[in-house]
Amino acid sequence: MYLSDLHTHSIASGHGTRCTVQDMARAASEKGLKLLGITDHGPATSGAGTPSYFRSLACSPRERFGIELLYGVELNLMDREGTVDLPEELLSRMDYAILSMHIQNYRPGTREENTRALMEAMRRHPGIKILGHCDDARYPVDYAVLARAARENHVIFEINEASLAPDGYRGDTRKQDAAILESSLKEGLPVLLSSDSHGTEKIGDFTFSSEFVHGALFPEEQILNNRLSFLRAFLLDR
Repeated sequence: MYLSDLHTHSIASGHGTRCTVQDMARAASEKGLKLLGITDHGPATSGAGTPSYFRSLACSPRERFGIELLYGVELNLMDREGTVDLPEELLSRMDYAILSMHIQNYRPGTREENTRALMEAMRRHPGIKILGHCDDARYPVDYAVLARAARENHVIFEINEASLAPDGYRGDTRKQDAAILESSLKEGLPVLLSSDSHGTEKIGDFTFSSEFVHGALFPEEQILNNRLSFLRAFLLDR
């Protein structure tokens, strides 16, 4: 049983998701979570929230149905220079950001180009705390180099449930996820299990991701989902 899920999407992400933040919080409470992060897609995603939506999150309730709420964003990497789709002025007000490569906004490059683009985004934007679904085979990266840069910039990898699920659209990501765990362990980086739930159905569901990390003998104490005090402090470390 894990107590937090920091990668979830509400109606503000588009994709046909119709659940409000209140719906998400109610579902998280019913599933026994203590901490829920709402990370709607950045504005470069079709149908996603505008900058004004993300600005308004600062006024949103911090607790619903007994669940502590954090408000972040899943940023789109936009180019090889590490540009993202929200300005630093907004990112500095948010609890944290997940950085992801999406095919609609970032054309896959070489292993070196993709690695360098992620590194540059981490360097330029201290609000980035998590590398999202960095196991997508369409975007080859050098995990050893990326893990060193993540440690230097106070960023961690997620292990994405939607990637490892048998019906995941990223294909078989086990080789990449194994490399993430190996590189994280070598650099002393913890990891985070993320549902990437679009709507309420998969909130807090880590069926395949938890099975994978335990099968790889990754240390339980290095999985941050239940270390809530440490997790909060990590997100604030800019």
